[in-house]
Amino acid sequence: MKLYFKYLQILFKSQMQYRTSFWLLTVGQFFIPFAVFAGLYFLFERFGQIKGWQFFEVALCFAVIHMSFSLSECFARGYDMFSSLVVRGDFDRILVRPRSTFIQVLGSKFEFTKAGRLLQSALVLIWALHNLSIDWTPIKAITLVLMVASGVFIFTGIYMLAATMCFWTVQGLEVANIFTDGGREMAQYPLNIYQKWVTRFFTFVIPFGTVNYLPLLYTLGKNNGDDLLYILTPVLGSLFFLPCLLVWQIGVRHYRSTGS
Repeated sequence: MKLYFKYLQILFKSQMQYRTSFWLLTVGQFFIPFAVFAGLYFLFERFGQIKGWQFFEVALCFAVIHMSFSLSECFARGYDMFSSLVVRGDFDRILVRPRSTFIQVLGSKFEFTKAGRLLQSALVLIWALHNLSIDWTPIKAITLVLMVASGVFIFTGIYMLAATMCFWTVQGLEVANIFTDGGREMAQYPLNIYQKWVTRFFTFVIPFGTVNYLPLLYTLGKNNGDDLLYILTPVLGSLFFLPCLLVWQIGVRHYRSTGS
C-alpha cells in the first residue's frame, strides 16, 4: 500500500500542473450527473411513486450507486484504460518489476477530477437522508458505508474482468460498458421495479442488488425477515471481487508480449 499511495501522490502532482484544466474538469464532472438526477426528479413529479418507492427513497438509491461508481472510476481507472498498456507494450515493463501487477495497474491511472461527481452524489445523499424518517442506529450507519464500499468492489471487479479480456483481444471490449455505465443507470432504481430475471441476474451474478436494494430495505425498515442477512448482503456482494482477481491472475499468466 505504500507503493500505491506513492503512485497516488505522483499522479496527483502531475494533474495539478495544469490547475485551471483540473478545476474546470472537476466542475464539469459535478454538473454532468445533474441531467440524470433531473430526469429522476421529473419522473416522480409526474407519477408520485414507483411500485411503492417514494422520491427520496430512490434518491438515496441514486446517491449510493453514483458514489460507488465515482470512487471506482477515480481509483480503478488504471484497469479501465488497461488496453493502452497492452497495445504499447508497457505491460512488459510492469511484469519485470518486483511488485504485484494488481497494484501497479491500479496505480497507473487516477482520475481525481471525478471528485466533482462524487461531491454531487454526496449532496444528493445528504438531501435524501435529511428528508427521510429513518430510525438511525450505529448498525444502519455502518450498513450505509458498506453499501458504498460494496459498490466500489463490484465496479472495480467489472473493470478488472474487462481489462483481462485485453490479454486475448488487445483492445478493450465495449460490451463491458453494459455492466459499468449500464449497471450504474439500472442500479440507481430499486431492483424490484424490473422483471424478475433482471432482479435475479443483478443479485446473484453481478450483485448490484447487494449494494443498494437489499440493504436499503433494511435501512428504510421495509425488510421482511432476518435483519442480519440484509445487513451482511453488502459484504457478500463484495466477494464478487475475488473471482475477478482470480481471472486477472489467470490472464496475466497467459499474456504474450506485443513484441513492440
